[in-house]
Amino acid sequence: MDTLNMRTGGEGEPAVLLLHGLGATGAVWNHFAPPLARRVLVPDLPGHGLSAPLPHYSFETFTAAVARALPGKGPYVVAGHSLGGVLALELASGKYDVEVAGVLALGVKVEWTQDDLGRAATFAARPPRVFETQPEADQAYLKVSGLLGIAPADPAGLRETEGGWRLAMDPAAFGVGAPDMPALLAAARCPVVLAAGENDPMSRPDQLRALDPDAVTLAGLGHNAHVEDPAAVRALLERFDV
Repeated sequence: MDTLNMRTGGEGEPAVLLLHGLGATGAVWNHFAPPLARRVLVPDLPGHGLSAPLPHYSFETFTAAVARALPGKGPYVVAGHSLGGVLALELASGKYDVEVAGVLALGVKVEWTQDDLGRAATFAARPPRVFETQPEADQAYLKVSGLLGIAPADPAGLRETEGGWRLAMDPAAFGVGAPDMPALLAAARCPVVLAAGENDPMSRPDQLRALDPDAVTLAGLGHNAHVEDPAAVRALLERFDV
């Protein structure tokens, strides 16, 4: 049985499950979650933060690990960023014996080139880099999670090791591949909102609108819109009575 570090708090149903993106930890939701008048669950995804790694990473194995860690079968409203948005959609398929009442998929990269996939595979095959000092590792964590300049590094995102510091993230998680977004959207058994920041270089609004004409563009925001303007993203959850 794998172990998943889970932050919990608040009261009220349906509970809200918040899933971070690749390279980050659940701490990215620290300013997003408290105003929600709901029970909130925020895991570190497998191979991230304080959560154990997986033997193999795929959207299915990530999602199965999250489903096993949940305290009940739902219903849950799930907001996921980037990789977390893909996992939110996968969870909504009904394959994991979890009831999902709504999905907010934020900043999901929907178009992948062979170069994109090749770079990801290269990162996945590398051993963790060791940095001499914690500040150097902090900077590396912020870069890989896209949080440089907008949030502090989460100490749980680092590990002290022989010779210095490394990222807590298991590099093999980079090998998860590209999602089949049309199939995921078709399989979702609940309302879905797709959204991205206007200035998100990874998830361009026009790409999302090609999948869903009602996809939301968040004016003036980038890839980590939930960190840059938590209130603007929280407002999208009101569509699910949250």
